[in-house]
Amino acid sequence: MASTMTHRGGWLCPPALVMALLALAAPAVSSAQDDEAPDYSKEGADTCFKCHDDQVTLGVFRTKHAVPTDPNSPFGHGQLQCEACHGPGGDHSGRVRRGRERPPMVRFGSDSGTPVTEQNAYCLDCHLPNVGFAWHGSGHDDNSVACADCHDSHVERDPVLATATEADVCFDCHQQQRTASMKPFAHPIQDGKMSCSGCHNTHGDTADQLLARMTANHNCFVCHAEKRGPFLGEHAPAAVDCGNCHAPRGSNDPGRLSTRAPLVCQGGRAVGG
Repeated sequence: MASTMTHRGGWLCPPALVMALLALAAPAVSSAQDDEAPDYSKEGADTCFKCHDDQVTLGVFRTKHAVPTDPNSPFGHGQLQCEACHGPGGDHSGRVRRGRERPPMVRFGSDSGTPVTEQNAYCLDCHLPNVGFAWHGSGHDDNSVACADCHDSHVERDPVLATATEADVCFDCHQQQRTASMKPFAHPIQDGKMSCSGCHNTHGDTADQLLARMTANHNCFVCHAEKRGPFLGEHAPAAVDCGNCHAPRGSNDPGRLSTRAPLVCQGGRAVGG
């Protein structure tokens, strides 16, 4: 047996006794952690729907979030259902003394009292691979845009994911771009034939203006391949940036020029030489 004397004359517990004491202490630590653990409702979504039975709430059953056969869905086997996104609801659904407010749960959207970082954390817990590495520090992240400001998880077709309705969501904040898209000569965004995400990566990117590709010209060449070149007498401003001469979101000029000639030419020479 190892020595039980210290160099100062005190006593040390034998190793076997130390292990026994640690084993006895373990249940107490676990119990303390359980007391501090979040309190989930006992009946899951059935508890929620006793009060929240409106069409907006019940719309979740038309989405991928409520597919019972999908183990990755909040409503999949063994999952937390509503509480997977809205947090533990045991205290919220329990009895509340008269005169006291019911403990809040996580709510989503710009009118929510839940901090944006907390809202987005629930979404990113599952959707982080879809967002990509560039979300943090992007323009939307820096301006505290919540996922729920653009996405609706309780409708069958999220408006952001449909070409015909995506721009309406973007235009709620980007009013100048809405105005430009209504000019006589513009990309067919208002017709639902083109979406904002065709040119912009809304979740962030390393390119300027959240462009989906490295440069504005690379964006343009996806559709306007005939303008790619190479040309024998290449016009310098056009090689640098199509936006030196053209207004991509809309113009009153048939050529979608940002300014009528010759002013646009003079501006081009000033920018690109």
